[in-house]
Amino acid sequence: MPDDYDPIERPRHYCQRGGIEPFEFIQSNSLGFAAGNVVKYIIRYEEKGGVVDLEKARWYLDRLIDEELSDR
Repeated sequence: MPDDYDPIERPRHYCQRGGIEPFEFIQSNSLGFAAGNVVKYIIRYEEKGGVVDLEKARWYLDRLIDEELSDR
């Protein structure tokens, strides 16, 4: 795990899990806004927001589920 954190370029709370930043993962997998936010909040919850970040992830996941169900 690198120790060259930067609050803008490499925030510590995004570099704890193998050094892969959520933005890179989201972009490389062409995830949409809601799915990308689920990934972002899940990855950082232990280091930054705790349960609040899990609740935010659930909020976006619920919207994503609603969107998928309405497309049927």
